[in-house]
Amino acid sequence: MSVIRTTGYEKTNHQRKATVAGMFYEGTETGLNKQLSHCFQQAQTIEKPPALKLNQPVQGLIVPHAGLSFSGSVAAIAYQTLAESGFADAFIVLGPNHQGLGAPVALYPEGNWETPLGTIPIDAPLVSELTSDVIEIDDHAHQQRENSIEVQLPFLQYFNKSFSFAPIAMAQQDYQTATAVGEQIATVIQHENRRICIIASTDFSHEGLAYGRMQPKNLDVNAFTKEQDHYAIDAILAHDPKRLVEEIQRHQISMCGYGPVIAILTATKQLGAENIFLLHYATSCDVITDAHACVGYGAFCVTKS
Repeated sequence: MSVIRTTGYEKTNHQRKATVAGMFYEGTETGLNKQLSHCFQQAQTIEKPPALKLNQPVQGLIVPHAGLSFSGSVAAIAYQTLAESGFADAFIVLGPNHQGLGAPVALYPEGNWETPLGTIPIDAPLVSELTSDVIEIDDHAHQQRENSIEVQLPFLQYFNKSFSFAPIAMAQQDYQTATAVGEQIATVIQHENRRICIIASTDFSHEGLAYGRMQPKNLDVNAFTKEQDHYAIDAILAHDPKRLVEEIQRHQISMCGYGPVIAILTATKQLGAENIFLLHYATSCDVITDAHACVGYGAFCVTKS
């Protein structure tokens, strides 16, 4: 039975407005549809892994959360893969809490989230079942222009307006916490008759002076970002959350959403997933070629077979 914790939550009629529209993505319905269409057109030019078979529904996605002009095509190939395999009934979307406000691991309580493409209902049964000693109900963590979850929603709405979701913001991302989150998610999904897809939102390495970091003298910032991300990507493809943590610590990888990734790796293993595919990897230097800072973006999908 779930243990309900409600730190920082007062029950009201919640309607979360889009907080990064006009910054991370276009702020009007027409503009956003045009921007998404362009992202998906770019995604169609990217060849999928030959071993990927979409006769099994996608259980989970790992996607970036930068502005669509930087990582939109990377995210789009993941959502395109989801749509091709069959859309889910509901989603559990995990993202890092960049602002650090609210509960360490926070579920948005109720109501709806808005984007320029419409409103999306919070899935009340999922919220109730996901709430635990670790996962608390708290809306404060989802405010203050937090982008990691919000930017995922227009991609889903582009294909289907009829779905619900449960958003989980993670300020605390250590291995023990993240695996507990993943185990709770798997347990909830195992008792669901609906098709639930897990989405983990993360960007990969953040390198360069803009992030207070400096690459080795023998590498430019783009090459160093790719080298760093190679270690994390290999651990993800091995479906090994413990190894991911070890690689992040060993190489000091500045990956902002490692907690959500640990959680999705843990959950999908418990659910019997067998395959993880890297759909695409790119960096911000692919967009701004003369940049002195760089961020890595990866798109993955998880399937049973």
